[in-house]
This record gives sequence, structure tokens and C-alpha cells, in this order.
Amino acid sequence: MAVCLLLLSGAARAQTTANDGAARGDDGLLRIDITRGNVQPLPIAISDFDGSDSTARQRGANIAAVVRADLERSGLFAPLDPKAHIQQPQEMRGSPNFRDWRVLNAVALVTGQTELQGDGRLRTEFRLWDVLAEKQLTGLAFFTTPENWRRVAHLIADAIYERLTGEEGYFDTRIVYVAESGPATQRVKRLAIMDQDGENHRFLTDGKFLVLTPRFSPTRQEITYLSYFGDRPRVYLFNIDTGRQELVGDFPGMTFAPRFSPDGNSVVMSMASDGNSEVYTMDLRTRQKRRLTYDPGIDTSPSYSPDGQQITFNSDRSGGKQIYVMNIDGSDQRRISFGDGLYSTPVWSPRGDLIAFTKEKGGQFHIGVMRTDGSGERLLSSSRNVQEAPTWAPNGRVLMYYRESPSDASGRGKSARLWSIDLTGFNERQAVTPIDASDPAWSPPAPLSQ
Repeated sequence: MAVCLLLLSGAARAQTTANDGAARGDDGLLRIDITRGNVQPLPIAISDFDGSDSTARQRGANIAAVVRADLERSGLFAPLDPKAHIQQPQEMRGSPNFRDWRVLNAVALVTGQTELQGDGRLRTEFRLWDVLAEKQLTGLAFFTTPENWRRVAHLIADAIYERLTGEEGYFDTRIVYVAESGPATQRVKRLAIMDQDGENHRFLTDGKFLVLTPRFSPTRQEITYLSYFGDRPRVYLFNIDTGRQELVGDFPGMTFAPRFSPDGNSVVMSMASDGNSEVYTMDLRTRQKRRLTYDPGIDTSPSYSPDGQQITFNSDRSGGKQIYVMNIDGSDQRRISFGDGLYSTPVWSPRGDLIAFTKEKGGQFHIGVMRTDGSGERLLSSSRNVQEAPTWAPNGRVLMYYRESPSDASGRGKSARLWSIDLTGFNERQAVTPIDASDPAWSPPAPLSQ
């Protein structure tokens, strides 16, 4: 659903800072540094949005609630309880009374209005205020259909996040994952999709055939995944809007772990034959495939760099599972992981600066990141339960993965759930799904025209 955007007057441009926590720059305006761990959440007041009638006011309250939830979940903001607000929404159609908000120790304030236009579109505007400087930091108006109000709320949260951190937001995104049900020996696995906050959940496949490793296309309209159709694993494309499924290629042997290239014109994947797994790319326009690795070891889990010029992958050619990087044509294959333990599922950050991975060492499972040359390894999350398959939020600041644990106290059965953690290793949270979940993939942000 398309969203039209209008910039409101009085907006100040976003900036970054080199100070810890919330700070003020040379212009005296507020911003947050998110490059350090355990940032103290910024106290922010998000007033219910005023409306032209009771229906609009209720919708405005719903929008404000979603904005609060998005920002609180990031771990960088501490929204104040609306019951403590002194000024009411209808009193702030002009500038707010900043003294009332300073009493509540709010550092930033969000106000807004909703109105149903004559053409049936919903107009929603918001303004972000610096309470101490008594200035508007940014303001936007959105025009869309009334049923699209949740997306407007996510776009507002993105705008606030970007203005106060200098980084792109990630709230107007979706998660595709493998929904799991049934006993451990007969798991039913089907594709499911939801907004990043768990809303608008739906199943994409019926579970008749096993599915694994779903990944978004750069347009976020298609998903590539592995499906066992007729007990034969093959790579498919799935169009989210039409439900159309298309076979990528009918190859000899087993194909798995597909991922799109950044331009969406190719996929990179592993293909196994005679007990050996190698990395291949396929041009989706010509359906021509190209082999990139030639090694007796198992080469798998390939992932493109965001500029499309390099590929990271997992290989046991050195005797244990390690992370390698190579050029897009397969040249200059080099190992980059040298720490203790076994490494797997490398995924290049959308920012291009880091590679996320799964690590197993001493009975512990870790989600970590390292620089693209292998230096600066940091473990963000550790557990005795299996946890793997990291996926990046499109701004490269948050990771999601799944954790598998026993389903009862005696250790029988298993339960798989999605978790997220920020790049500093703080703010680890479980994502809500209706049933067990594994193999998550985070979508790119959608253009306003979608």
C-alpha cells in the first residue's frame, strides 16, 4: 500500500555524535550515540495523536501506541507512561508547553494528529520536539488508506529513530521464517511472514513439503528458499504478493542455502554431489550457473557483500568449520576466522563492515560478529542451547536468530524461538510468534510506493 510523504516546516537535519548516551552537539540539538554498549535509554514522551473525530482520535491513540512499542523495543528509548502526561493531545496543536514535559523529565516529545480526508485517505502528521531546547527537530505528514495505519506508525518510529541516532530505522520491515510444529521426529515446517513487531502474521505455505532457509530478495517481494518436494531438496522462488512458486533450477544432487545477490539478478547457493558440497551462483535471467569453489571440503552457507563484489562462506577444508571470503568470480579464497571453536552461517552486514556468524565451542553456542578481515571478533549472545542462523536488520545494528531448547524440564522434545540482540550485545529479546520458529530472514525496508 502506497504512502505519500510531506515534510513539515521547522525540521532540523539528523546528525551523529561522538559522545556516550544522549548528548548535544554544536547546534545544541539532541541526539543519541549508539556506538557504545549499554546506552541509557532516552526518556521520551509520545502523546496520543489528536483526531478530528472520535474514530480519528482512537486511530491516533493506536498509532502512538505502536510508535512507543517500536522505540521501547530498540532499547534506546524509555517512553513515559501516557497516564502521567500533563498536557492532553488536543492542547498541543500548536507548540507544546515545554515546562509540563520537563517536570516529567522528558528529554524529547512526540505530538501528532490524524484526520480522514475528503478523498478517503488518512492524513497523519507528527512532530518531534527537543524539550530542553524548546525546538522542533523534525516533522512529517503521511497520506495513505486508513487500513494502512500500522505501517504509518512504523514509518514515524523510523523517522524518530533516524533523527535521534543518525542511523536508519528498521521498524517498517518484515520477517520471514520457518514456522515449526509437531513432534521432534515429524516436524511440519512451513514458510511464515510477519511485520518486525509480530503483527500481520500469515503462513505462506501449507506444510505439505518441508521448507528451509528462506531469504528475501532486495525488492522484498520475493523469497528464495529450499523445499523438499518429492523428498528432493531444490531451490525455489516465492512471490509474496501473488503466491506464485517457481523452481530456480533442477540440478543433479542436493541444492541448499540460497541467497540473492544485492541487485536481485542472481542467487548464490551450495550444491552437493557425490558427498562434496561446493558454492555456485546462478543468473536468474539466463538460468546459467557458475561453480566458484573447487575443494574436497564442504563449502556452504554463502552470503554476498552488500556491494556484490565478494562472498563469505563456510568451509571445513582446514579440518574444522571456518569462515572464508572470496571474490565474486571465486578468486582469492582466504580464511578469516582463527579463534577457538567451529564457525558457521556467516552473513555479511548490510553496512559492509561486519560479518555475523554462529560459533560452537565447549558445548556453548554463540552468535557473534567480526570485521571482514576476521579481526575484532565479538560474541554477542551465548547459550548452552543451540542458537544459529543470524540475520541482519537492514540498518546493520540489530541481529535476529533462533534458539532451540528442550520443550520440557526433563529435556524431552524441543522448542525453537526467535531472538534479537543489538550490535553492542545488549537488549536481547524474544520475538513473539504463534508457534515455534527458526531460520529467520529480515527484509530490506520497503519504498513508500509499496
